Amino acid sequence: MGQPSRPLSTDGAPAGLAAAPAAADAMSPRAVGGHAPRASWRAHAPLWLMCTPAFALFAALVLVPLAMTFVLTFYRFDPATGPIAAFQFGNYAEVLGSSYFHTIFARTFGIAALTTAICVAIGTPEAYVLSKMRDPWRSLFLLAILAPLLVSVVVRAFGWSMLLNTSGLVNQALALVGLGPYKLEYTTFAIVIALVHVMLPFMVIPVWTALQRLDPQTEHAALSLGASPFTTLRRIVLPQLMPGVLSGSLMVFGLSASAFAIPGLLGGRRLKVAATAVYDEFLGSLNWPLGATIAVLLLAANLVVMLTYYRVLERRYARSLGGASR
Repeated sequence: MGQPSRPLSTDGAPAGLAAAPAAADAMSPRAVGGHAPRASWRAHAPLWLMCTPAFALFAALVLVPLAMTFVLTFYRFDPATGPIAAFQFGNYAEVLGSSYFHTIFARTFGIAALTTAICVAIGTPEAYVLSKMRDPWRSLFLLAILAPLLVSVVVRAFGWSMLLNTSGLVNQALALVGLGPYKLEYTTFAIVIALVHVMLPFMVIPVWTALQRLDPQTEHAALSLGASPFTTLRRIVLPQLMPGVLSGSLMVFGLSASAFAIPGLLGGRRLKVAATAVYDEFLGSLNWPLGATIAVLLLAANLVVMLTYYRVLERRYARSLGGASR
């Protein structure tokens, strides 16, 4: 006689084996309490401990100096004894109420805005052409774009000084066609042209990175549907480049507004910007509270301009994507 067979479930599995997962699911924390238990803070403690050295270094090199500079703005300056501990707003009143400092800040942000606009106008097409290249030309041109970053900014400033002075190569080339000599050194033009040379890689790389995420099939689809190359560039490519243009322009503007070496070497003593004014107050007049006040106001104004620019451009980017999707 054969042994009695084990009852099977509807899907063909033994009833005992089919009931075991069901019992396990019934006893699981998710079935009992409605959600899985959360890990305790002790489970994440090693991660926080691993970040402690980096945070301590960041605090020691960034947060503490910023806090000390901010506290110094409330000090009072005595030419005989130097900074005196006090709590007063005389330094802010002097900077905000003086037309001299108004001119310095207007020049600083004007140079930064002009440098950013030129970098956007040059760097965006350059990154687009770079994305269309193939190796080895792409690698060679990318190396040429990044090569200025391997040279000190002071060396590059001295190089532009040799090119733009009265007897430099630029005036010598103009003399061959009967022009010049022109005073190019110690002018706003010299500062802007040198800043564009220094800041251009910070615009090209973010735009080129954004282009790497662009699907080339979208361009081909627009062209196959009858769109002109200009329309494809304006309606398909440029809206997707805006994150790269936004990040690159923010970097260029911030670095240009706080630049010191190039305005100091190519702008001279009379053409001051905020960074050189801070240098003069700290090491020339030894008025550390006033220099700290200029630095703090430069940082605050820089943040306000950059955040406002970010919000405006972000809204236009979202609006352009919404219009393109419709």
